[in-house]
Amino acid sequence: MNTSVTTPSTFPWHARELTEVAAQLQTDFDSGLTADEAHRRRQEYGDNELRSTPPVPGWRRFLTQFRDPLVYLLFAAVVISFSAWLVEGSTSVPVDALVILVIILLNAVIGFVQEERASSAVAALAEMSSPHATVIRDGARQQVPSIALVPGDIILLEEGNTVPADARVLEAAQLLVEEASLTGESVPVEKDATATVAEDAALGDRHTMVFSSTAVSQGVARAVVCTTGMRTEVGKIAELLDATEVEATPLEREIAAVGRALTVLVLLIAVVVMVTVYAVTPDHSAASLITILLLGVSLAVAAVPEGLPAILSLVLALGVQRMAARRAIVKRLSSVETLGSATVICSDKTGTLTQNEMTIERVVTVGQTVDLSEVSRDGRSFGDADASEAARVLQLGTIVNNAEVRFSGDAAPEIFGDPTEAAFQLALHRHGIPSPQVNRLREVPFTSARKRMSILVAAESGDRSVVAKGAPDVLIERCDRALVDGEVVPLTPQMRSTILKQVTGLSERAYRTLAVAARPAAAADEHAEDDELESRLIWHGVLGIVDPPRTEVAAAITEAKGAGIRIVMITGDHPRTANRIAADLGIVDTANAAVPFTGPQLDRLSDEEFAAAVRETSVFARVAPAHKLRIINALRADGEVVSMTGDGVNDAPALKSADIGVAMGITGTQVTRESADMILADDNFATIVAAVREGRGIFSNIRKFLRYLLSSNMGEVLTMLLGVLFGAMLGLRLDDGTVILPLLATQILWINLLTDSLPALALGVDPTETDVMQHPPRRLTDRVIDGQMWFTIVFVGLVMAAATLFAFDFFLPGGLIDGPHTTDEVHARTVAFTVLVVAQLFNVFNCRSDARSGFEGMFRNRWLWCAIVLAVLLQVAVVYVPLLNQAFGTVPLNPEQWVMAIGLASTVLWADELRKLVHRAVVGNRNE
Repeated sequence: MNTSVTTPSTFPWHARELTEVAAQLQTDFDSGLTADEAHRRRQEYGDNELRSTPPVPGWRRFLTQFRDPLVYLLFAAVVISFSAWLVEGSTSVPVDALVILVIILLNAVIGFVQEERASSAVAALAEMSSPHATVIRDGARQQVPSIALVPGDIILLEEGNTVPADARVLEAAQLLVEEASLTGESVPVEKDATATVAEDAALGDRHTMVFSSTAVSQGVARAVVCTTGMRTEVGKIAELLDATEVEATPLEREIAAVGRALTVLVLLIAVVVMVTVYAVTPDHSAASLITILLLGVSLAVAAVPEGLPAILSLVLALGVQRMAARRAIVKRLSSVETLGSATVICSDKTGTLTQNEMTIERVVTVGQTVDLSEVSRDGRSFGDADASEAARVLQLGTIVNNAEVRFSGDAAPEIFGDPTEAAFQLALHRHGIPSPQVNRLREVPFTSARKRMSILVAAESGDRSVVAKGAPDVLIERCDRALVDGEVVPLTPQMRSTILKQVTGLSERAYRTLAVAARPAAAADEHAEDDELESRLIWHGVLGIVDPPRTEVAAAITEAKGAGIRIVMITGDHPRTANRIAADLGIVDTANAAVPFTGPQLDRLSDEEFAAAVRETSVFARVAPAHKLRIINALRADGEVVSMTGDGVNDAPALKSADIGVAMGITGTQVTRESADMILADDNFATIVAAVREGRGIFSNIRKFLRYLLSSNMGEVLTMLLGVLFGAMLGLRLDDGTVILPLLATQILWINLLTDSLPALALGVDPTETDVMQHPPRRLTDRVIDGQMWFTIVFVGLVMAAATLFAFDFFLPGGLIDGPHTTDEVHARTVAFTVLVVAQLFNVFNCRSDARSGFEGMFRNRWLWCAIVLAVLLQVAVVYVPLLNQAFGTVPLNPEQWVMAIGLASTVLWADELRKLVHRAVVGNRNE
């Protein structure tokens, strides 16, 4: 045998004559390959398996949790704090450094635990492959591991088999292959070795081919293997998955930008203050330099929101828990917020927007059309004349039927066999129509050439009938009568024309059509020729069958569009079917409003034309996995935040590339679930919209606690900075030039631990505003911390610093205010320290909105009040417990000092209320 065999994956096997296929593969269709040649080809082409990416070790995945600019900044603060502790030679424990380290580790653990749930998507693809295959080698039938298949092998397929490689069909008998996971086709696809297929035919239209990892649902076949391993269609998907990198989410990019900005800010402030102090301090001894270094460390600690990474992770984790209660499983923390930012939701059709269950919606007899969705469940409406005829059509279709449906209480019915045939039994069950009890005497099976199937049956009474179903245009040629209003009448040419118009009308509405006919039979029919048995039939009706939309999807799409989110359908199904479903769900206004783009049409577009098509088109049909991926990437390149929803293997690359991939948990394949960021455990598209609402609420809360953390930390930084710069004026500098620090490093750390933890976390679980879905999604150019928020942060920080320094000056001898309230440095610092703590607690209410009053809905969040009460009690403990007095450099305060401290702290609330009043008067009341 010629050993120079080439099998390029782009060769159009589906469109070539079998003689050319045999020549290309150098194989014998009858005897197959020899064992030696199969071994040689395996050496040449490799194993028939999908290449998997080596798993990343757990320790490396844990270390990636630290790749964050903000975490780098926190590590720097740890190093500086620990170095200062060493230089100072203190015998106490370096509490600040240790606490920051604990926060860093906590954040890493939370992220690692979430990501540990995911595993290799390519490995999941490999699990779908059939472990063994039946082949013909050396002229004999034998079982071999599917991994040993090579191009040129002759394989045998039968019902229940998983196709082990991409193969050209040589001969087939009633072969139907379930390809929904690969192409999105709702029903099993009929395969025919003699079909004529264009070279540019979409994957779902290649009826001469069977594809690896799809399932044979009916029939038998013999086929020749054309491509194996990574050259198969499912292998190409694996290649796409391998080449698709998981990018940072918009939130992760924003937080990284915040971390970089804070790094620059911290370094700048620390350097300016240390240089200023060094310049105004006459003592440049080693002790003085250590004091200045400690001051720099204090400023660094004050400026860095140590709790931000951990609080962010905890808030997202709480969002994950809430989504889990809604039957949505989130694998990646930041994905919750990302979905809230989505501007486009792309969705597969089959099993996602539709039920993935063929359903009979229309029963059309000669004179009547019955919409089964309008017929009551108890079957009483089938007592009407027209409905009773429809019921008879359904019963006849159940007779001429080889599918099996098992019903078990409220559980979903189990379907065995052709889903289209099962639709008859499902219809009877749903509408309370009794199933006919007959004995099957003879069957004339369905074939692709005949396009019909017939059954000879005997009822319990002994009456015999011939029942047939098939393509309407074929079956009507076997009929000479029709059932009209309960009477059998001759089938006139005018009546035939009417029936064919009915069929055309159903097809134009994207229904799959199937006709049913029957006639009384005699004993002689049991031995009659097939054509004779199927003659002189009585036309009963035609059925419109469709994979219907999920009942909840239309309302969810309406809500999503109201929230400014565009919905795009991307499916491998037929364009007419896709457009009809899109119109029914409101993705397009009407079925005639838009023409779907197909995969072959997309292939003919330039990059510019492709981008324009994606920008303007809402329905894409007959697309391959590569098309889906390209559509997603084009939308993202256009500045959209894209969610992709799907359930099939063909959706996996697009799910992985999207900003957030959403997989169906019940009907979705394992590889799809592994490629996704979120899994819908209930396969409910409406859950996506609920997740969008949750995500928007989380983003709003992230802005709240960022506003709180940064404005509070700004108050600490400005207190230290202004205290140093204006120390002489405020009485914070002694005659010898020694600088009195407004706050001690331990006090700053306490403030951060006390106010930057529980209150910030409580803001993170603030109830979502009711109008959150009435606003358009944020754009990629919108910053988490925008100019307005930075203004608020600085403004509140200034007010906070002014109130704190006023308290210090009021109780400290000298400075601007020198009255009867003067006391020693420790008392003054304790009052100032308390003012700053309480001011940050007042600031919690400011930060619930950048525009609305802090008093609006201030009692809606009970966790916020719990956090405030706990913080106040802890601050009281620091002021009055002797051990804590010693640790934090505080002394007990009298009632007058407490009143003064609370009054000064409240100015933060009143000042920001005034700012908001002006803001609302100028720009109105925004959502935040």
